[in-house]
Amino acid sequence: MSKTSRYGLLRDPDFRRLSAATGLGQLGDRIIFLALPMVAIAALDADEFQVGLLAATTTAGSLLVGLPAGAWVDRMRKRSVLISTDLVRALVLLTVPVAWWADLLTLSWLYTVALVHGVLTVFFDVAYVAYLPHVVGRGNLVEGNAKLSAIRSVTSISGPAVAGPLVGLVGAPATLLASSAGMAMSGLLALTIRGREQKPAPSERPHLGGEIKEGLKFVLRHPALRAVMLGDALFNLFLVMYQTMLLVFLERDMGLRSFGIGLVLSGMGCGALLGALSATALSKRIGQGPVIWLAPLVTCPLTVLMPWARPGWSVCVAAIGLSALSLGGVVRVVAQSSLQQALTPDRLLGRTSATARFVSWGGIPLGGLLGGASGSVFEAKATLCIGAAGMTLSVLPAFLSPLRAMRTLPTERATEPVG
Repeated sequence: MSKTSRYGLLRDPDFRRLSAATGLGQLGDRIIFLALPMVAIAALDADEFQVGLLAATTTAGSLLVGLPAGAWVDRMRKRSVLISTDLVRALVLLTVPVAWWADLLTLSWLYTVALVHGVLTVFFDVAYVAYLPHVVGRGNLVEGNAKLSAIRSVTSISGPAVAGPLVGLVGAPATLLASSAGMAMSGLLALTIRGREQKPAPSERPHLGGEIKEGLKFVLRHPALRAVMLGDALFNLFLVMYQTMLLVFLERDMGLRSFGIGLVLSGMGCGALLGALSATALSKRIGQGPVIWLAPLVTCPLTVLMPWARPGWSVCVAAIGLSALSLGGVVRVVAQSSLQQALTPDRLLGRTSATARFVSWGGIPLGGLLGGASGSVFEAKATLCIGAAGMTLSVLPAFLSPLRAMRTLPTERATEPVG
């Protein structure tokens, strides 16, 4: 039966293995999202700025190795990169509970773990985006991205739901054991994928700087890809400002403990799951380009409900706004990822992914620092309002680009840069 049968890509054994590996790895990652800051907040009594610095350190890898990562990944088999980075990340995370039990854990140790984990995650994410077309074929990109987003959304629900009680039961440092185990199993599952991609042909004159420049030219010269990156950069900067103070606001202003915070984050995962399940249909109905700016325009303003919440039932109402943010975010990301993969030649997939990540994620460390500084000066509530306004305005680059009228995915790849 073909991949376009009733069950689509789920009929393909390699896609099922990739999906299972994705689920385990993302489960570990979502536990980190709650547990790592909670180690700083609850176990090490970090203040607002130190929490913001941890958020910045976690994502600094995009700035440090974002561009060369793409060129290096394009020289290697992507599956090998996925396996090795998963296993090494598992070992790095394991050092946190070990250091805690040995009474050696400090904020400096936590910053180091966050930085190393973040650098490895850059290589993993770049290889993951570049590997998907090899597994599903270019004609199945929207379906493949939507199904994998659904899996990630399920882990966005289950991850915090598991992490919250675990943090309360065994403490935040020990909870990272679950993250380490998830990533280790993800790497081992990726080993079972049978399909082998061809080894990339070596460049006639391999030069890292030239290869990075080629990837930059390809992305920056294409108006749709350029608009997507700029919009992502603005969105991610304000999103991280918002997220940095969200945990502080929930724990210190709303009086929630780890279980309650886990429930709020699980609600965000429910929105993400709904977005993943509806992404393909919405892209077809609204248009591949318009959905990229319309989804966040409708959902981002609802995040302003949270800073105006009070302890009690209004937190539940505000959590609906966070769920809407996740819904719109997943719809947007599925459409954007499919567009990028459809436009990019195979040999540039790694560099295009890395360039997009470098530009769009480059503001994330700054967002963490700004969030921490703003929280220290204006308090968490005002920082959440600033973040909500910034995320809403991030739709402008896509709205003012050719994406506004692009109804379907391009059937031809963009012209490669010359010279």
